[in-house]
Amino acid sequence: MGAIDAAREVGADCAQIWGSNPRAWAPPNTAPEAARAFGDAWRDAGLGPLVLHCPYMVNVASPNAGFRSRSVELARATVALAEEIGAHGVVVHSGAAGASTPREDAVRVAADSFLRIAEAAPSTWVLVELMAGTAGAVASTFGEARELFDACRMHERLALCLDTCHLYATGYELDAPDGVAKCFAELRSVGLASRVRCVHGNDSKYARRLHRDSHEHIGRGHIGERGFAAILRQPAVKRCPVIVETAGQDADRARDVATLRRLAGR
Repeated sequence: MGAIDAAREVGADCAQIWGSNPRAWAPPNTAPEAARAFGDAWRDAGLGPLVLHCPYMVNVASPNAGFRSRSVELARATVALAEEIGAHGVVVHSGAAGASTPREDAVRVAADSFLRIAEAAPSTWVLVELMAGTAGAVASTFGEARELFDACRMHERLALCLDTCHLYATGYELDAPDGVAKCFAELRSVGLASRVRCVHGNDSKYARRLHRDSHEHIGRGHIGERGFAAILRQPAVKRCPVIVETAGQDADRARDVATLRRLAGR
């Protein structure tokens, strides 16, 4: 029940947790009855959406078939745990292929992986997290995300997880209200605004378009409070859990949560 206490400690009403070791291949080993009891306790505590994140090992677009198969099975096991808990969704990175892999092949294998993962999700969302524009990434821009979702035949259990640091690193001008408006206009133009079901609220240690995925505390990075105030006003964001992924102690995370609440006018 540590996640419940931790959420209360920082003043959060939603959270993201790991189902197993984030840096290992071992699948979750929580018994179904324990998972259901945790989910009941979370809801009884009056807390909101709970999200699980797949281990970092998972790469749904790996050019190595064996690695990709292990990734899918680990993601499916995490989804199964989320189903027992009654969680809002499971975050899975959109994947990255090798530099020599043609893009159409990378999108195809990633889509095949996501369809297999989605089969294990009758009620929870499979949250496709866009990348930071790094080499070989399957989906970092909204146009690339639409290409991936089309390859998945717009499966009903697939949704988007937007990471503000990733979007900024990719090149979206989230540090200015006009840039935020343009960013979300693009999201609407590709028809994916309704698919956004989770937001990772992270400032960026590095300047825009450098493809550096390095999180900073809210208002202390290059996006800044002005950018976050505009982001939090977007309809696609207002209806989603916004989850902080910044490092530090509980006091640091509590300050980030409080800053986001203030900027959102809550």
